[in-house]
Amino acid sequence: MSDIHALIQNEVSSNDVVLFMKGTPAFPQCGFSGQVVQILDFLGVDYKGINVLADAEIRQGIKDFSNWPTIPQLYVKGEFVGGCDIVREMFQAGELQTFLTEKGITVAKSA
Repeated sequence: MSDIHALIQNEVSSNDVVLFMKGTPAFPQCGFSGQVVQILDFLGVDYKGINVLADAEIRQGIKDFSNWPTIPQLYVKGEFVGGCDIVREMFQAGELQTFLTEKGITVAKSA
């Protein structure tokens, strides 16, 4: 296992909700990352944002780790949920809130 793979595995394992994104939760640097931040913030979910723009190894490493070509990428309790389109569709259908609750994640609001 490469060092970057180990670092990503550690982040995914040690944080209940992790968003690998472009930018930070306070300052998303792409529209797709911004949409996922808005959804998580709206739901009141506590999460860790990891800025892939700050480290090229993480940026490529997360794509290899998940075998998913795009960023952002959302992980809940170590499980890859998906990117912006999947998260948005789950949110709009009310499935994201149910999924988070079933995983033991506190959700402050429902859509």
